[in-house]
Amino acid sequence: MNEIRNFCIIAHIDHGKSTIADRLLEYTKTIQITEGQMLDDMDLERERGITIKSHAIQMEYELNGEKYILNLIDTPGHVDFSYEVSRSIAACEGALLVVDATQGVQAQTISNLYMALEHDLEIIPVINKIDMPSAMPDEVEDEIVDLLGCDRTEIIRASGKTGEGIPEILNAVVERIPHPSGNPDAPLQALIFDSVFNSFRGIIAYFKIENGSIAKGDKVKFYNTGMEYTADEVGVLKMDMIPRQRLSTGDVGYIISGIKDSKEVKVGDTITHVARPCEKAISGFQEVKPMVFAGVYPIDPSDYENLRASLEKLQLNDASLTFSPESSVALGFGFRCGFLGLLHMEIVQERLDREFDMDVITTVPNVSYMVYDKHGNVKEVHNPSGLPDSTLIDHIEEPYIRASIITSSNFIGPIMKLCLDKRGELINQEYVSGNRVELHFMIPLGEIVIDFYDKLKSVSKGYASFDYHVDCFRPSKLAKLDILLNGEPVDALSTLTHQDNAATFGRRMCEKLKELIPRQQFDIAIQAAIGAKIIARETIKCVRKDVTAKCYGGDVSRKRKLLEKQKKGKKRMKQIGNVEVPQKAFLAVLKLD
Repeated sequence: MNEIRNFCIIAHIDHGKSTIADRLLEYTKTIQITEGQMLDDMDLERERGITIKSHAIQMEYELNGEKYILNLIDTPGHVDFSYEVSRSIAACEGALLVVDATQGVQAQTISNLYMALEHDLEIIPVINKIDMPSAMPDEVEDEIVDLLGCDRTEIIRASGKTGEGIPEILNAVVERIPHPSGNPDAPLQALIFDSVFNSFRGIIAYFKIENGSIAKGDKVKFYNTGMEYTADEVGVLKMDMIPRQRLSTGDVGYIISGIKDSKEVKVGDTITHVARPCEKAISGFQEVKPMVFAGVYPIDPSDYENLRASLEKLQLNDASLTFSPESSVALGFGFRCGFLGLLHMEIVQERLDREFDMDVITTVPNVSYMVYDKHGNVKEVHNPSGLPDSTLIDHIEEPYIRASIITSSNFIGPIMKLCLDKRGELINQEYVSGNRVELHFMIPLGEIVIDFYDKLKSVSKGYASFDYHVDCFRPSKLAKLDILLNGEPVDALSTLTHQDNAATFGRRMCEKLKELIPRQQFDIAIQAAIGAKIIARETIKCVRKDVTAKCYGGDVSRKRKLLEKQKKGKKRMKQIGNVEVPQKAFLAVLKLD
């Protein structure tokens, strides 16, 4: 155990952790870097330059004639994946805190740092990208000293691009991070921090052993699900999986036991032996709760079964995605999917399109509400169409988040206005260093779900970083806004919104739909309604043929007769005609501004 070091890399999104990870692997001669970002192997990760899945890899390093085994876990940097980051942190004894020399400390840096400190990790601060012309290493060093209270000498300056500072990082990992502590003779206790799906071998769980040891062929049990398996193969993770006969305390490795169903492997669960189980599970396990819900429907209704199969396969790879079947009058059969956040939703849509070639329509995302009826019963509602009748509702509670925004003091005004417009409350503001401010707000999650992040980036010229966690549920005055086309409600466009915003939101929605729905042979009335009360209306005029063109002169009754005949035809057509809502209309509601 004295030769093992387990560490992870934490940083804000796009501060260069995967590049540093690549350099560490290259320097320890674990792999030959053939193309950028060896750990981010998904096309989507490379294109967007973000890490979506945690990755683990083992390196061997020699210092002062002694050989060490270093287990590196690279984590996602985006706020949507914070539970995954917390499990990766729980599997380590130390962390590299990477800060971009051109950007300084940002929201996710602080939030991940606090998570690491809660688990008593040894923090090694690293300033990355110091080769950039716009780098400000001294100012960023001040920020890190303020944040961590560490010595300036402890901060390592590095560059993932040129490879500067990489040997110092490796030496610091060996010298500063403690070796794993645990009892090799105690009952087996191993933490699952990630799982991947392999189409030939089933689900492969990645774990770190806290106590005890595991050997090939052992009978094991997963603590929280209670399922029992045989360990067909255990081993360590290099660029490929390398089988071993036995793994002991402090090792990071994988287990293959022919699991087919992704629901049986939960990130954060504990593995123990069937014959000699541990007394309690490793603390910190949570069921991952989706926060944002949206309907996903196939564009071609005959693709429904293919969509189900695609979502199931995707779920094997991404345990935080949840889905259940639902149907809509406007869109037919589809699924109600739960996502961790908006980025997660976007990524699932992209992956459905790329990996499974599925064309889907996604409805307006919304959050889950707690609906209390007059008898005191409570029901969780993810979909506006699932709301009970308004006469039965006593009150509705919606989730609030605690948001932390770090920005330069020049942008405090516009950001405060944005948050207050979204019904936010300012809790406090504090200066991080120089002219950088951290603002804390309580904001309803429903308000930030649609376009908050884009607006925040534009009012702050890209200089604000944003991080949040769900705090509590609070009662609020919500109304269900329906959109009617020729008197027929389109359930895919209905939303839950605050009563004060309902009228303006309804009016903007009608105007937008008027631009997007093509003209028909009959008038189309677009109305926004709360219950039976119509609050906004727009009319799309019909396309008309000039039926009087062939009348030259003569009595006016000849023209009147032709127009009346046309009018009757239009009326008959309106009864049987139906309005096609184009895909653009569903997306436009997300970007009303």
